[in-house]
Amino acid sequence: MEGIIGGRTASNTPGLDIAEQRAWQNFLDAALRLYATMNRSLVDEHRLTLNDVRLLDLLARSPHGAARMGDLAEALMSLPSRVTRQIHRLEKQGLVGRGASPDDGRGVLASITPEGRDALDAAMQTYGAAVRTYFLDRLSRSQVSAMGENCRRISAGLKAGAPPAKIGRV
Repeated sequence: MEGIIGGRTASNTPGLDIAEQRAWQNFLDAALRLYATMNRSLVDEHRLTLNDVRLLDLLARSPHGAARMGDLAEALMSLPSRVTRQIHRLEKQGLVGRGASPDDGRGVLASITPEGRDALDAAMQTYGAAVRTYFLDRLSRSQVSAMGENCRRISAGLKAGAPPAKIGRV
C-alpha cells in the first residue's frame, strides 16, 4: 500500500519508505548469499559449516582451548540444544571433546582437540580467501570501513538492547 511517510514514498513494508526497503532488502540478500556461499565453500573443502568454524575458532582462542557450552551458545547466538548437537557432531569427527568443568561439576566444557586445531587452520585458509573474494574485493577501502563501522553500530545497539535512534517515523 503506497502512501507518504514524512514526505517520502512508502514501500510495501509498513513503516519503511522505498529507499529504506531497498537498502534493507539488498543488505538481507547480500548477507544471506554471502553466508550460503561461504558455508558451501567450507563444507565442500573441509566438511565444516561456517558455524563449525566459528565454534572451533572460539575454542581455539579461549584460555586452555575450552569453553562452557552455555558461553559458546551465547557467543554463537544459538540455542544451547543446537550447540549441544553441533558439539556432538564435531566430537564424532574427533575435533572437539567434552568434559565436566573443573570449577563446577554441573557445567560442561567443550575443548578443541589437536585434530580440531589442524582442521581449523586449514578451514581458516578457505575462510580468509572467501572473505577476500566475496566481500572485500567487491568494495573500496572506504566502503569496507563504512560497512564495518555501520555493522559495529548495529551490533552494539542490538547487544545493548537499545532502541534504534529513530522509531515511529510514520
